This record gives sequence, C-alpha cells and structure tokens, in this order.
Amino acid sequence: MILSDKTLKNYIDNKIIEIYPLGPNAIQPASIDCRLGDHFLIADDTQMQVISMSEPLVYREIKAQEITIPPRSFILGTTMEYLKIPDDIVVFIEGRSSVGRMGLFIQNAGWVDPGFEGQLTLELYNASSLPIRLEAGRRICQFVFAKMDAKAETPYKGKYQGQKNAVGTKINEDDEVKKS
Repeated sequence: MILSDKTLKNYIDNKIIEIYPLGPNAIQPASIDCRLGDHFLIADDTQMQVISMSEPLVYREIKAQEITIPPRSFILGTTMEYLKIPDDIVVFIEGRSSVGRMGLFIQNAGWVDPGFEGQLTLELYNASSLPIRLEAGRRICQFVFAKMDAKAETPYKGKYQGQKNAVGTKINEDDEVKKS
C-alpha cells in the first residue's frame, strides 16, 4: 500500500518516519520531494584503468553548490534529506518528471530497504547531448513510501546504514568477495 499525504504527515508528526530537513511543500499527494545536496563523487579515471566489482573504486570528491554533468556522464550525488524508516516501510526513489525531461536519469537502485537510516546516494546520469547544471537545494527526486504486510524479519543493517553525503560503491565488500 502506497502511503498518502495524510498518512505521511501523521507518520512524520509521530516520528514513525523521520526525514529532515523537510523542505517547504515537500509532501506531495503520494510522495515526498527531496532536494539535491552539495556533495558529489566522480570515478577518478586517472587512478584506475577498469572498474572492478572486487576492488575499491577511487573517487574524486566535490563539495559545491552547483555542478555541471557533461553529456553522457555519470556522477554520484546525495539528498539533503536524512531518512529513517521503520522495519515495515520501504521507499521507492523516483526522479522528478521535470528533471527527467531535461535528460537527467536519477536512480538509487530504485529502492530503500526497511530499517534503513541515512542520506540517500543518487546515481545521476546525463543522457542529453548537452551539459546539465545542477544546483544544491533544488528538488530532484521523490520518495514513495509503501507499507509492508508485516515487519521485516531482518531489516537493513548493511554497509550503507547511517551514510552521510554521497557514498561510493562498496560492492567489493560483498560477502561472496570476502569468502573467496
């Protein structure tokens, strides 16, 4: 069941869902608009020849109020908002349609597991033939909350729990890599 604006307001007021700082007019009919933060990561191609699932990725870190993404380029950004959800709520991350119509694809693997807490790292891809300039503090994506039929038996406690700022991939820390 997707949570309505009325339920979202109630859950926020009662601290069932925590999201801060909550922007003005952020609560939409069936979602919460979230804003772009000022922390970005770009894969440092001067330090690597290939991206591997088994080795740490090297990033250049940028803290800025504006960033320009070149055509057909990829960066990581973060939301301004810090989110904490209970063990029976999941969140879908969707780009705002107005942003998508500029040619910017926004992803966060599309999903936030129950029990997650932290800022969300956004995968930003410029599919346009022109550079796209982004500004911190602008609404960029929306969180859609869904109630599960029961609390998760094993809520999220993973490697991204409590993250702040943009956080690069930690795929090299996956269990199957550690075991081999």
